Amino acid sequence: MTDHLKTIEQRLLWLSHWMIHNANHVRPKVDGIKVGGHQASSASMVSIMTALYFSTLRPEDRVAVKPHASPLFHAMQYLMGNQTREKMENFRGFGGVQSYPSRTKDIDDVDFSTGSVGLGVGITALASMVQDFITAKSWGEEVTPGRMVALVGDAEMDEGNIYEVLQEGWKNDLRNTWWIIDYNRQSLDGIVREGLFTRIEKIFEAFGWDVVRVKYGALQRAAFEEPGGARLRDWIDACPNTEYSALTYMGGAVWRKRLMDDLGDQGDVSALIDRRSDTELAALMENLGGNCVETMAETFAAIDHDRPTCFLAYTIKGWGTPIAGHKDNHGGLMTKAQMASWQKDMGVPEGQEWDPFATVEDVPALKTFLAGVPFFAKGMRRYSDARLDVPKIEFASDKEISTQAAFGKILDELAKGDSELAARIMTTSPDVTGTTGLGAFVNRRKLFAREELKDAFIEHRIPSTAKWNFAPDGQHIELGIAEMNLFLLLGAAGLAHSLWGKRVIPVGTLYDPFVHRGLDALNYACYQGARFLIAGTPSGVTLAPEGGAHQSVGTPLTGMAQDGLASFEPAFADELAVIMEWAFDYLQRDGEGDPDERTWLRDETGGAVYLRLTTKPLEQPGKRVDDAFRQGAIDGAYWLRKPGPNCSVVIAYQGSVADEAIAAAGMIGEHRRDVGVLAVTSADRLNAGWTAAQRERARGNPAATSHVESLLAELPSHCSIVTVIDGHPATLSWLGAVQGHRTIPHGVEHFGQTGTIGDLAHHFGIDRHAIANSVSELTLGRKPSSMIYGSA
Repeated sequence: MTDHLKTIEQRLLWLSHWMIHNANHVRPKVDGIKVGGHQASSASMVSIMTALYFSTLRPEDRVAVKPHASPLFHAMQYLMGNQTREKMENFRGFGGVQSYPSRTKDIDDVDFSTGSVGLGVGITALASMVQDFITAKSWGEEVTPGRMVALVGDAEMDEGNIYEVLQEGWKNDLRNTWWIIDYNRQSLDGIVREGLFTRIEKIFEAFGWDVVRVKYGALQRAAFEEPGGARLRDWIDACPNTEYSALTYMGGAVWRKRLMDDLGDQGDVSALIDRRSDTELAALMENLGGNCVETMAETFAAIDHDRPTCFLAYTIKGWGTPIAGHKDNHGGLMTKAQMASWQKDMGVPEGQEWDPFATVEDVPALKTFLAGVPFFAKGMRRYSDARLDVPKIEFASDKEISTQAAFGKILDELAKGDSELAARIMTTSPDVTGTTGLGAFVNRRKLFAREELKDAFIEHRIPSTAKWNFAPDGQHIELGIAEMNLFLLLGAAGLAHSLWGKRVIPVGTLYDPFVHRGLDALNYACYQGARFLIAGTPSGVTLAPEGGAHQSVGTPLTGMAQDGLASFEPAFADELAVIMEWAFDYLQRDGEGDPDERTWLRDETGGAVYLRLTTKPLEQPGKRVDDAFRQGAIDGAYWLRKPGPNCSVVIAYQGSVADEAIAAAGMIGEHRRDVGVLAVTSADRLNAGWTAAQRERARGNPAATSHVESLLAELPSHCSIVTVIDGHPATLSWLGAVQGHRTIPHGVEHFGQTGTIGDLAHHFGIDRHAIANSVSELTLGRKPSSMIYGSA
């Protein structure tokens, strides 16, 4: 097997580097800028990936590939017939192989997208927890557990989210997780500090991980057995990282001089060095464990347990290439001259650069070996699961209630039932379960743990609203206060149907301002196409007593801007019920993306859903059953009060300020006729439909009309729109552009402070009096800039 692995290693090294070279030096340049591609970072990991994929992994295993090793991954898939030459030639071009592995953009078998360093590492541990959640359930018993593997760049260990994941893993008895660190000791700006990884090893060990150092390759270990070998090993161990890199770049003759200067003894050590040519000596010194495919295969094969394991694989950055060891090689590329010389050294004939089997002496034998590699035996491992029927969700109340409280009651009703959808719900929260509406669901459906653990308070009959029993059939995963972990867990669970063929309905909650604390991981989860529901609650300055640190302002804009995420902010419980029923189905859709010509939204593609909720109780409108309300709540807006034919003012609101908007409409209605009140449930979907319809019209379809255009079409041209939201006013201020109406936006643009809801609503100009005053100022000639509220 070792001979085949060595052949594959050299093929992957060549194909990955040629793909990058072609993109930078052969393909015509259009923009006149460097394309890039990370040749050196790929080279340092080629032996590790060859051993891992072609001798160790099984189809049930999943891998997050180091972003800068993307060229190696695609070269491997190309060798196996899972990637096309056309896309390889178009590396980093439009429609070509992506810069970093992407589940949604690449055609080959990417398990986890990577790119934002550290996140691909972390998601593997959270995915292992999801795997345990699934296999502990009766509906997931047949799933064969696999290892969740991360190929880690050593500089990624600077990312703080990695250490948050280590802590969470320890709390949840993590298993079946491998992190393989490419310890090439070079990053974009320099060399990794001496001694750093000794401390990192201790961190892993403190959190219950096995740490396996892979420092010496087979050539080095053999040399250490020769007379004088012990002194050579001691010299290697003591050599500083920067010095070792520099010597590597300078090559065999310089290695010889330096070793003779430091170790030459006219005896055993000198003889050990003299027995090798310059080329052989350089090969020996560069034969670190991570650059020895034989050593890596043996190391992986020796692991016979499911404990989390960190492999610290020593490598040379740029190994096997003319730029090996140079401190600038992270962003550097081989020149045309270097590539031409290296091509000769690699034995690749001109004209055969793209041939997967060029230089292979026995092609039939290698193809036979590749056909039997277990990891590729099942082909593409993109699974699916049947869509779950969504039970009817209804909620009508004559009492005052907040959307957060309604959210909790809706989930509790689902928990009481026996639907398949309820059985697949996985709730999670970063230490705010009880204060974000999940408590009742968790009390009924328990917390997940592989081993049963009773609630001591229940055992001792101590009264408590939280009945926290842990069990394998539990459906809630409680996290520590780390929002990055929350979104990574939701991302992993939201891919369960594809990774394990078992659909999970992930529902997460967090305080709304801390959506931004986990924003990188949220974006990462959406980029992968993960399906989950996240509730940000409480939100806005309506969370008055908590002050500015806990009052969210910009999250409505985040909801609009984030791709792959449908954002809603309902005001009433019945709106929330309609939206959640739709959302549970939307999470499961996986269509081709043809737009709905009624709204021009691509709803059939599905995606994740964000609910911005509040603890502010509102008087409810009573039972409503009309289709316009139900469909409008989903599409993004409906007329709570239809404008009359001579309407001069429309008040458009979103979320918890509904009562203020309605009251203001009543106040101004005494003096103005036909006032309209537009209930916006999703500025995100309104705006997305509007821009999509504009694009469709630009393509030659003049009939394309969005939902918001239809809603505002009958308004007189002189009508003004007053918008109000407990959030940034830009969320709704664009409404006037839809049909050319003057707009006066109210909202919050600055940090909040403590106070009552009324105090802060008045301070920021989002109360009924501020709305009514802005309407009263709508006199001819008044400058619009003087009527911007919320800038206090």
